[in-house]
Amino acid sequence: MADTLGLTQLENSEHARQYRVLLVADKLDIGWHHCGTTSDFLGEYFARAAGPSIDMVDARHSIGYILNEILENAVKFRETGDIEVTCSLEDHRFEARIQNVIGAEAAQKFRTYLDGILGRDPGELLLERIEANALDPESGGSGLGLLTLMNDYDARLGWRFDAEHANGRVQLTTVAAFALS
Repeated sequence: MADTLGLTQLENSEHARQYRVLLVADKLDIGWHHCGTTSDFLGEYFARAAGPSIDMVDARHSIGYILNEILENAVKFRETGDIEVTCSLEDHRFEARIQNVIGAEAAQKFRTYLDGILGRDPGELLLERIEANALDPESGGSGLGLLTLMNDYDARLGWRFDAEHANGRVQLTTVAAFALS
């Protein structure tokens, strides 16, 4: 069973500049520091490949920030297994696909959260979340990361939930795409 939310179709062709990183859980105790290191590396790589008409500093920052936000979610909610990061750049369009395995309960909570934010104005939601967090700092997860990507970076985001067979786990694929300027 597969369930999709948001925009999950990648548009870059097989001729796009591509890079794939596999964070192997068995060999690596995957942690927060891997998010920043991986995001910074890929941001630098793709910023240099973007061409002279693109502001390299801005491209590096934007790519790194977006990848870091999504990778942090993958690490935070990962139940088991590897995390696969695939990125591409074509005609100033950056796309990323991150795959990881999460538990069924976490998948349901995440679907519910996404249902609440998709289709609403991300700027309005961001302000609501900032106000709610200021009023109740003990409320748990801030919820600001994805809203910031949607509002500040005009990122197109999507998620695919593929239920794995008997173990109750879910293969989560997160897609992010945006135009470099």
